[in-house]
Amino acid sequence: MKSRSMGLKLIVVCFLALVMAIPAFFVGGLISERTQRESEVVKEISDHVGGEQTFLGPTLVIPYSVSSTVRGIYWMAPAQASAAVKTTTEERRRSLFKVPVFQADLKLDAAFDLTGARTALPEGAQLDWSRAQIVVGVADARGALADATLSINDKLAALVPSDAPLKLPLTLYGAKADGIAKPDAQFHVSSTLRFSGAQRVAVLAYGKTTHLTAQGDWRSPSFDGGFLPVRRTVSSNGFTAEWSVPFMARGISGEGLDATLAPLDATALGVSFIEVADPYQSVNRSLKYILLFLGLVFVSYFIFEVTAGKRVHPAQYVLVGVAQIIFYLLLLSFAERMGFDYGFLIAGAATVLLLSANAGWIFASRLQGARAFGVFSLLYSLIYMLLRLEDNALMVGAIASFAAVTAAMYLTRGIDWYAQPGAAVMEGGGA
Repeated sequence: MKSRSMGLKLIVVCFLALVMAIPAFFVGGLISERTQRESEVVKEISDHVGGEQTFLGPTLVIPYSVSSTVRGIYWMAPAQASAAVKTTTEERRRSLFKVPVFQADLKLDAAFDLTGARTALPEGAQLDWSRAQIVVGVADARGALADATLSINDKLAALVPSDAPLKLPLTLYGAKADGIAKPDAQFHVSSTLRFSGAQRVAVLAYGKTTHLTAQGDWRSPSFDGGFLPVRRTVSSNGFTAEWSVPFMARGISGEGLDATLAPLDATALGVSFIEVADPYQSVNRSLKYILLFLGLVFVSYFIFEVTAGKRVHPAQYVLVGVAQIIFYLLLLSFAERMGFDYGFLIAGAATVLLLSANAGWIFASRLQGARAFGVFSLLYSLIYMLLRLEDNALMVGAIASFAAVTAAMYLTRGIDWYAQPGAAVMEGGGA
């Protein structure tokens, strides 16, 4: 049977690269399964320590009535709110997975000035000041490590579960403020809390003007929520951050009916405790480049083939593609145990050595094996660089691809594409 031309062989090689990219979907499915299991572990551990915690500082709530028939809750925010959060973290492990959990000590201060308040009351409504409460809120009360304390004008008050129907996804605790909370009054409230949680801690901008300081020992925090800190420092010893949210930026009124407090949930000032490099996210990102690097490896073998004048069977290309797929399995298995960097080093080095040795076996030439080692070392270094560049990955990948195609064009410039694979002719000083 007549042998195929070199041009047709290149088309077959490109087609094989496309076909070999299909198993990558199964690797992606395996990553999704591991990620799902990781999420389940996070939930299991979070259920025991309190999960992501969000806190509401002291807020005044007062029942009101209209014509003795319609009842509701009227809330008033402190004129000035000042909060301090200090966290200590540790990693809880289950099997291969680990979850950052924390203990948080919070001091939530509030200075109330009720001068001129009640401006948003419905017409004819009357406030029942005898049932006024100061409430604080927490996302998950199971994380409580100590009883919360509340002082009003330096007098301790007992915090008990509150039934105030505020439209916030928080568990509320309150203390009576009758005799202190009254029209045009001014007073100071302070609450001290100690809670555990997992992954994230946040404080709502509960005052008309809110100031928050946070510090902790986690080395890779992510600051999130409705506002970013105005000052922050992150070092190997931990982090400090400071928020300042003026009344104008908060975007909601300083008092109103219960339903009008719901938008406060969007003002959370948060710190998330994240891993610097999530192995599953990194491996999943590397899979996005699989077609590019399968193509580059296959084209490299093809150039070795035509320049060496030795035929390479399509089955051998398939084996090279299988080695590439196994690289991702090795990367995933090592990365979830020792981190992505070390996992990539081991999986990449093993694959480069295998592909280089395979080139030496196929072409029966140590020189070709050495050339393959140099080329594939560069390719896998490029993969790693793309995964670490993040924002510039697309640009670098595009430039590298352009350079690879340029090199392939140059190295094959003298090939007689109509010649049979074992009889390719390099003309005009071809490489």
